[in-house]
Amino acid sequence: MIYLSQFLALLRLALIAGLLTQLNGHVLGAEASRVDVWIGTGSAWPSRGIYHTHLNVETGKLSRPSLVAEVQGPGFLAMHPKETHLYAVGTIDGKGSVICYAIQREGNKAELSLLNSVEIGDGGGTHVSVHSSGQFLLTAQYGGGSVGVFALNSNGSIKGRNQLIEHSGASRVTGKRQDAPHPHWTGFSPDGRFAFVPDLGLDKVVIYKVDAANARIDMQGYAATPPGGGPRHMKFHPNGKWAYVLNELSLSVTVYDYDDRNGSMTAKQTIPSVPREQLILEHFTSASEIRVHPSGDFVYSANRGHDTITAYRVADETGELTVTEREHVRGATPRNFNIEPAGKWLLAAGQDSHTLASFGIDQHTGALTYNRNVVHAPSAICVLFSHE
Repeated sequence: MIYLSQFLALLRLALIAGLLTQLNGHVLGAEASRVDVWIGTGSAWPSRGIYHTHLNVETGKLSRPSLVAEVQGPGFLAMHPKETHLYAVGTIDGKGSVICYAIQREGNKAELSLLNSVEIGDGGGTHVSVHSSGQFLLTAQYGGGSVGVFALNSNGSIKGRNQLIEHSGASRVTGKRQDAPHPHWTGFSPDGRFAFVPDLGLDKVVIYKVDAANARIDMQGYAATPPGGGPRHMKFHPNGKWAYVLNELSLSVTVYDYDDRNGSMTAKQTIPSVPREQLILEHFTSASEIRVHPSGDFVYSANRGHDTITAYRVADETGELTVTEREHVRGATPRNFNIEPAGKWLLAAGQDSHTLASFGIDQHTGALTYNRNVVHAPSAICVLFSHE
């Protein structure tokens, strides 16, 4: 026979267990609804380095960004494929360097711990990307006109520079911007066999063959871009058959058929991101970033000066683009933007407004809707979710 006091004690224990289970469920649910967002910044005040925020993937709301690494001008960031390390191009002791940080997570906090850095050796880096093997990374030196190849250790740290490849020539179509080589981005084919470097000064995408085992790249060929267009960044379609190159100077996108057998690209469409009659009303215009929606149905590009993001519909059979809208970024000078991995939200960085703004993405039309959420992000010029 159970006495009343024993019964009440058991009842209390049951209630506490139930509450703890419910609370734990809420905590797990809250963690599942958040994704990390890493923000690379320029060297201008008030930026102090790399910042981190959380995006709530249910509401599209951003937490207040916090400084996680104090470093000068960590403009572009890249993630290790194991998502354990973050890399940046920035300045260490007055020298342009590529920098490795270990990512440390505890509860809802994410922090960076400096592992090491290596001087690039040809001025400051403009862009960085990590090969899917995790064995090496690439940097682009806009001012120096070169591409750096850096081997990585098994613990994610940077082993050293294996190559520094100097580009040569110039298209000389658009004044001083094209009087020398200016590599602006580095990245890889979906299968990792080829590397691509859009060079704004050459009006070419330089194509390299990847030797991942030896952390090297070797010249493979070129893809021509529109004269005077100034290729800046590029992305592949999820099907691996099409590539999209953003032309910074002409504010346009060129669509290519991609041959994965030899890494070659064949241009078939160039489409303006903003009508010419609108651009002439601005004192400054420049395209900055391009992204492909995870579904493959939409492409987006950013327009500085006009301060908009252009949305495009992708044709199912050809991959060619049709402009569907231009959405204001609710900030100034959208140097960068990114789409969260599930494809529900787009985050736009305003470099001169020091902002990061959230937009919902219509999954049927690709239309952007401002989410009435902007956070302070000093001199934001890179938005990163995961390995790309």
